Amino acid sequence: MKVLKKALLLATIGGSLFATAASAEQVNLTWQMWTGSDADTKGWQHLADMVTAKYPDIKVALTTTGWVDYWTRLPVLAASGQLADIVSMQSLRMPNFYSLLEPLNDRIAADKFDVGAFTPSIIGGMSVDKQLYGLPYDVGPWVIYYNQDALEAAGVPLPKPGWTLAEFTDAAKKLTKDGKYGFGITPQNYSVLAAAWGDKYVNDAGELDLTNPSAIAAAERVIGFAAKDKVAPLVPSSADAGTVIQGRFYSGNVAMYVDGPWSIIGMKDKVKFKIGSTSLPRGDSELTAVTAGSGFGIATTSKNKDAAWKAIQVLTSPEALQYLAEQGRALPARTASQSSWYKVAAKDITNGGEAIDYSLAHSVPYVITNNWAAVENLFNQYFPPAFGGSADAKQTMESIQSLAQQ
Repeated sequence: MKVLKKALLLATIGGSLFATAASAEQVNLTWQMWTGSDADTKGWQHLADMVTAKYPDIKVALTTTGWVDYWTRLPVLAASGQLADIVSMQSLRMPNFYSLLEPLNDRIAADKFDVGAFTPSIIGGMSVDKQLYGLPYDVGPWVIYYNQDALEAAGVPLPKPGWTLAEFTDAAKKLTKDGKYGFGITPQNYSVLAAAWGDKYVNDAGELDLTNPSAIAAAERVIGFAAKDKVAPLVPSSADAGTVIQGRFYSGNVAMYVDGPWSIIGMKDKVKFKIGSTSLPRGDSELTAVTAGSGFGIATTSKNKDAAWKAIQVLTSPEALQYLAEQGRALPARTASQSSWYKVAAKDITNGGEAIDYSLAHSVPYVITNNWAAVENLFNQYFPPAFGGSADAKQTMESIQSLAQQ
């Protein structure tokens, strides 16, 4: 009996030690991500499950919040030491938050990870000072969406990618009639359009430079759509200007507006007309279309960085990005995966694939400053009065430049 008890005791101890060892091998990662719907959340959870499917010893706990709340909470979580292991990051916000993330260059070199499989402009967008801080899952160039029914009724030829600013302006004038407008302009369109035309609003040192002749000339064109040519409606001095213009496009009140491929799925459900798309209008030279996108980085505070590196490779793998593409969720950052998105999201959009292809072929990273959120807030405040004619381009840019430097 004593021998049996001793054997049972040893077995119990051995089992306990085995369980402890097994537990030590299990890695529990946390991942914070934004979401816009239950379907959106299910998609991200699917990706989290893909990590465990490839690495059974890694579990990923997903936490989601809405888009606005995500960026409000991020600095709070960082300050309180509560960042997740995997931090989702948008390229336009990378200059503000890259210090929260682990540089990836050494890991990429050690594993010979192929960053060349991704669209170059989004690799640039997820980098700061030549250090990559996140692997991207999507990329999107800004393009022009148009109401094809309105263009055909006005006798305006459907625009081809690569069209000029003069052709665009002529079309907008012909489409402006009967209380409807040819183009919907927002304050935040300034930098997107300035870049497309080759005008510089940030100097070579990375500093905001809105008062140089090139930047002011671009502002004069943008403001002129509403103040001079009267082809664009006025917008409120608030962050809601983009939502207002998008709504007016959906309702048929404006015939063209600027947006990205991320809006296509929702757009098709809300309009009653045929949608087409084309590139942003170019200036006197080749188009330089800015792109944005998002990806996943590793928090500097993570205690599981090796596992997080494995996880973000799965989250941005060809299989994961094909899944997102087939859901219509994102234009994949991997070039080889983009055809899947075209088949789902762009299939009912006239020239949808062509517009994206052309824009990506002429794309550059979106050049912004480390205080870009504040700059965009000033755009939202100072451009609308200029659209109404109460200030010219030079005055507007001088005001924004001065306040942005305070």
